[in-house]
Amino acid sequence: MTLSPAQDGHGDPKGRFQRYLHGGTSSLLSTLTTVIVFPVYKTVFRQQLHNTPVNPAVKQLLKEGPVKLYRGVAPPLLMKTLTGTLLFGLEDTLYQNLSLSLHHVLSTPALLHALAGFYAGMVEAVVSTPFERVQNVLQNGRNDQQLPNLKSVLTKLKEQRVASGFYRAFIPITARNALGSSLYFGLKGPVCGAVSTEGLPPMISSFISGTLTSMAIGLALFPLSVLVVNMQAQVGDDVKGFTACWKQLWKSRHGSVAQLYRGGYLLILRSCITWGITTTIYDIQEKRSG
Repeated sequence: MTLSPAQDGHGDPKGRFQRYLHGGTSSLLSTLTTVIVFPVYKTVFRQQLHNTPVNPAVKQLLKEGPVKLYRGVAPPLLMKTLTGTLLFGLEDTLYQNLSLSLHHVLSTPALLHALAGFYAGMVEAVVSTPFERVQNVLQNGRNDQQLPNLKSVLTKLKEQRVASGFYRAFIPITARNALGSSLYFGLKGPVCGAVSTEGLPPMISSFISGTLTSMAIGLALFPLSVLVVNMQAQVGDDVKGFTACWKQLWKSRHGSVAQLYRGGYLLILRSCITWGITTTIYDIQEKRSG
């Protein structure tokens, strides 16, 4: 049976505000791992974009030097804090509303959390797409001469139409974020409950829950992330649609799923670390405030 907001203690305005605050705080603190593992993410980015094995991608980054290694790190740091605040807080708000309106249809909390996460992920995509667009342009080494800094990237994207500028690849990002958020919030509770039955401390259970959930999401949605990278990394007038870009990507990977997932294990490793820490910090704050 699904508890009402009044019954579960999360329906008061103060409690809802705390979920936004806790989401932003946990995401902000976990950005330290973003800085640490950013070289790993950038290596994966080059693999996704140029379809190269890990060794050539690493050599390419080493050749460019340490200064350019962290080119593009600012957007994800800012984006993670903003989207974390929005995602956790909005999911909780939507969950409370859905538990009142759909409790006769969906009596399982996990399903309600999954549905709330789906809608929260859609809203998150509206906020995160411009940040991701700027980040991917900055990380593409082929843009270094034409677009040497953040200001030049922003100026160039402002000159484009919205759909081909800041909101390039909005459809696949929305699909990825909505599905990913739905899986995360739907699986997080049941996975944490299953892990805690093994007698592990709550902090360890939260970390493992976030890690395993992130791993499942990463494996399922990695192709969408590859598509987003290839759609957003270039800036120009020759803009192809979603379907055309997917066909071009699939052709460039020679119809091979293995090549499409090239670099996937590194990205999933990074995601497991950051989401494991984010989940742990968020759950700790929730228990202390509860």
